[in-house]
Amino acid sequence: MESLNALLQGMGLMHLGAGQAIMLLVSLLLLWLAIAKKFEPLLLLPIGFGGLLSNIPEAGMALTALESLLAHHDAGQLAVIAAKLNCAPDVHAIKEALALALPSVQGQMENLAVDMGYTPGVLALFYKVAIGSGVAPLVIFMGVGAMTDFGPLLANPRTLLLGAAAQFGIFATVLGALTLNYFGLIAFTLPQAAAIGIIGGADGPTAIYL
Repeated sequence: MESLNALLQGMGLMHLGAGQAIMLLVSLLLLWLAIAKKFEPLLLLPIGFGGLLSNIPEAGMALTALESLLAHHDAGQLAVIAAKLNCAPDVHAIKEALALALPSVQGQMENLAVDMGYTPGVLALFYKVAIGSGVAPLVIFMGVGAMTDFGPLLANPRTLLLGAAAQFGIFATVLGALTLNYFGLIAFTLPQAAAIGIIGGADGPTAIYL
């Protein structure tokens, strides 16, 4: 029985949270839609695969070194970080202080976590190198542009109106978010509504870039 318990603990299933379980199911659904149904495979396949990796229990593949330190809940290490940030030595207070700290201070705390023996996950490294630097979205634009077939558009230029009409979703989503804010249902500022509005457009790479 002890061996079985040790096996379960080692697999990380005992640490699977409800949010992680839901996201794993959503990721599997996206993978199924992309592979079996051929529905937006260029967009849904990487999203589903990334969601699957980032929600594996106890793997920490999407965590930075500092986030791994906070997840470990070591009192001594939390006290060191809290002393640097001049806040209470608990995870919630440290996260609030980090949110208000300058990027340079956040970088110092990240380096301090690395010095304490923590390493960022592979997805966190990928985000820093590819997404954070802005390289990956540019590569996506180049790839989508290279794969685009303009033959049907050149044969029937009127279909250009369909693409233009699809962009109306941007304005509709912005107005919808501001309407929710006006009636007090969900609070959105104008910049937040504009960011949400990008998702309303028929342009996945643009949404990823912004």
